[in-house]
Amino acid sequence: MLKKIFLSVCTLFFFIQSQAQIFPLIPFPNRIQKVAGTFSINENTVIFANNSSNEANYLQQYLLQNYGLKIKIVYEVNKVNNVISFLIAPAKIDVNDKEKYQLNIDSNSIKIFAVDNAGIFYGIQTLIQLLPIEKTNVLNIPCLQINDGPRYQWRGMHLDCSRHFFTKNEVKKYIDYLAMYKLNVFHWHLVDDQGWRIEIKKYPFLTKIGSKRKATLIGKPTFDSLGNPSANDKYDSTLYEGFYTQNDIKEIVAYAKNRHVTVLPEIEMPGHSLAALAAYPQYACNAGPFETYSRWGVSDDVYCAGNDETFVFLENILKEVMELFPSKYIHIGGDECVKTKWKSCEKCQNRKLNEHLKNEAELQSYFITRIEKYVNANGRQIIGWDEILEGGLAPNAALMSWRGINGGIAAAKQNHYVVMSPGRPCYFDHYQSKDKGTEPMAIGGFNPLDSVYNYNPTPDSLNENEQKFIMGAQANVWTEYITNFSQVEYMALPRMSALSEVLWTNMENKNFTDFKERLYIHKGILDRMKINYAKHFLPIK
Repeated sequence: MLKKIFLSVCTLFFFIQSQAQIFPLIPFPNRIQKVAGTFSINENTVIFANNSSNEANYLQQYLLQNYGLKIKIVYEVNKVNNVISFLIAPAKIDVNDKEKYQLNIDSNSIKIFAVDNAGIFYGIQTLIQLLPIEKTNVLNIPCLQINDGPRYQWRGMHLDCSRHFFTKNEVKKYIDYLAMYKLNVFHWHLVDDQGWRIEIKKYPFLTKIGSKRKATLIGKPTFDSLGNPSANDKYDSTLYEGFYTQNDIKEIVAYAKNRHVTVLPEIEMPGHSLAALAAYPQYACNAGPFETYSRWGVSDDVYCAGNDETFVFLENILKEVMELFPSKYIHIGGDECVKTKWKSCEKCQNRKLNEHLKNEAELQSYFITRIEKYVNANGRQIIGWDEILEGGLAPNAALMSWRGINGGIAAAKQNHYVVMSPGRPCYFDHYQSKDKGTEPMAIGGFNPLDSVYNYNPTPDSLNENEQKFIMGAQANVWTEYITNFSQVEYMALPRMSALSEVLWTNMENKNFTDFKERLYIHKGILDRMKINYAKHFLPIK
């Protein structure tokens, strides 16, 4: 009996290996079957778009830019051969899952079935990864049948553009990487102590003043014996600045929408707010003046929770944010709020007394709940880091669990929706090699490729009902020590590809050895895209 089991396991292992060599797909489909023959895309191929003109344009442009192939898009088709067809809402696919697709390739045609254009788009991403790497006028693709869909609904990547600013085109590139791996949420960190990066027309000083810092700390912050910033720290005294106009944001949101990526804006409160207070000091607990932070770390100057005008200010900001971003959720931060100034603020202490709050943790809960009521009244919901649990979670809030998984577990047990994003292994600003001498400076930690790949976002400690509240997971790229977009690429890839398989592929279809073999072939696409990816997965020469 044991011999039979061993042989079966070996057979399955070698089947996976052989499939990987033929199909270097990331994330790997959940059902795939090879059939005889090949299909050839050539200059006579047409795309039958039906109701998927955006997706048809995407594939047409991809083939033109990468292979020089000019193929037509048609909305009526008479021939049955040499056609790539997008077909919406076949009966075979569960109508409750808009991201599922079927990809059928035979020697005469390619057909992608889905109930929604999102599924069509993901079928196209799989098709693209089946194309030959080399540029040629005829693209031969193996015939196969794929029936596929995601494991989780929230498949996210974050990028911090406050600490270091990245251009509109660089942000678009980042979104392209998400789309390639069927990730569907771009968490855009736009404000923090070190810079305000989003234009708010009602408050122009947010960008005129808050988007600039006079200097930037070089390296990591150090402290003297009293815990004060060390005089030995060195700074680059060059003015650092940059922000996104509302037109920039509209353009990026539309670009992401065409790739079925939701842009989630993060507007930090009540802490991480020094850049805003530098522009509008009247919303702090003390008079200021303030300057946008030149150091890495967290300022203890935060929004005053006792001042009603603070909430008017934030509601006016959020009004413009919600007009720019159609996302269901608005991220309000809520993390690492230093409450020292609240303890000595007469207005904050009066708020505690009048609202019958026991401590500053409950004052923070009051703050978040008050913001939530405004966001809910505008048809949206808030999501915040796991510190918003402290003092009581706002009634309708969702939570991102970053300080390990316990916050996510606690929220799920309270029937709140959760996105898992623990520092280990989901912080991609951490090292990916123990040989730090050859690596660019990182904030610390160690999150190698295999740790990311083997992560399971759903904790075993949750029962079946509680597990339903785990929406998915995301990885975060904080940029205190990431000064340019090439380094963003290095820190994000290929770990982003490993995360995609965590969030898309069912656990029984995952195998890290198989993944690395597929990645070794898939790197040809990354090379063609001229991405500066980390190469730790390559064989040692």
